[in-house]
Amino acid sequence: MSRLSTQGANATGRTAELFAAIKSKLGKVPNAYDTIGSNSPVALEALLNFDAALANTSLSKQEIEVVKLAVSEVAGCDYCLAAHTLMGKMAGLSPEAILAARRGTATGNAKLDALSTFVRTVVGTTGTVPQPVVDAVKAAGYTDAQVVDTIYAISSITFTNLVNRINDTAVDFPKAPA
Repeated sequence: MSRLSTQGANATGRTAELFAAIKSKLGKVPNAYDTIGSNSPVALEALLNFDAALANTSLSKQEIEVVKLAVSEVAGCDYCLAAHTLMGKMAGLSPEAILAARRGTATGNAKLDALSTFVRTVVGTTGTVPQPVVDAVKAAGYTDAQVVDTIYAISSITFTNLVNRINDTAVDFPKAPA
């Protein structure tokens, strides 16, 4: 049950403009975007721009989805797990690779495994990330630029995880497998 207000089809002004653009691209306004835009069109616009820029980073679509799945699993965000399970499939990840990225188990792709492990460590610990963790992701073939882009991706999904966890946003995507 949503805890924050939403406007949906009743949105006006900048929120209505953003919702129209989202609907034309996705066919609907997902509940998470409705929540964010209804309460802060500035935050929704920033998030959309943030994710558009993320698509132009050094990370592939599959890598971005591995990051978003790993972070959402650690955060326990059922909404983002559902959304990014779907997005992961659209990016070409197998159902097995999606579950492995979430759980931190082997996907069959050593580079994606290293990325998932790195992300889970970054978001699941406090303090300085241990040097061996950074060394491992770089040994798997990730560059310094990709490490920074990974942190950028973590920032994006962390925002939506937090909104959805606070709001208890109703999942409007197929539920992610447990």
